[in-house]
Amino acid sequence: MTLRALIVGLVSLLGTAGAWAQSASPQTTIRIATEGAYPPFNYVENNEPAGFEIELGRAMCEAMGASCSFVLQDWDGMIGGLKERRYDAIMSSLEITKERRKRVSFSRPYYRIPAALIAQKATAASASGGVPDLVGKSVGVIAESEFAGFLESNYPSTELRPFAKQEEANLDLLTGRLDYVLGDKLVLFRFLQSREGKTCCRFVADLPVDRGEGIGVGVRRGDAALVAFFDAAIGRVIASGAYDRIRAKFIPFDIK
Repeated sequence: MTLRALIVGLVSLLGTAGAWAQSASPQTTIRIATEGAYPPFNYVENNEPAGFEIELGRAMCEAMGASCSFVLQDWDGMIGGLKERRYDAIMSSLEITKERRKRVSFSRPYYRIPAALIAQKATAASASGGVPDLVGKSVGVIAESEFAGFLESNYPSTELRPFAKQEEANLDLLTGRLDYVLGDKLVLFRFLQSREGKTCCRFVADLPVDRGEGIGVGVRRGDAALVAFFDAAIGRVIASGAYDRIRAKFIPFDIK
């Protein structure tokens, strides 16, 4: 059985998990590439790929009754290796963009990192417990980022302070030169878990910043069968609760 025939058969089946498994040839394995250098999403542990994406990918394949294996691939050659058929798919925090869609096809997103607002612990919380009044407040962001654009469009009375690096904004918050910092929630979470961050600062609220389409499984352009396979697999692990169980091992907030 060819890989394509396996995928088409798996996606078209509507029966039980046993029926899915019976359709899969034990000799056919879907090969998934990952970089192994972007923790907690993918990294190398005991010379083997590990992390959120690896555990999620295995759960997805199990949910579909398919055999899958992970291979390590340097980032610079990731899409090239896919085109050369060294593997069948990419799960390596590959962002879905218009430019990349010209080279590969994508599944539905399997994660998105929200935007978050943080402040010093002494900063008063809003009465509602949500987004505070930012009028006249200084907010640090990465210059020319989606976070800066969001503030300019939605909070024009905020004193926007652009920075070249996230660490610079965090330092100004730490030393009291900023009221808030807005940025990538995972990056800011890591700061809050640091020795300095634990002492000074706290999470305030998520903000609905448009961060694009998210992260998807990349496959060879035009491979509709494999896209359908991964779309169905993502839906199954979310519906079963497996997605949240795996996510909680690596990331302490929702990223769906």
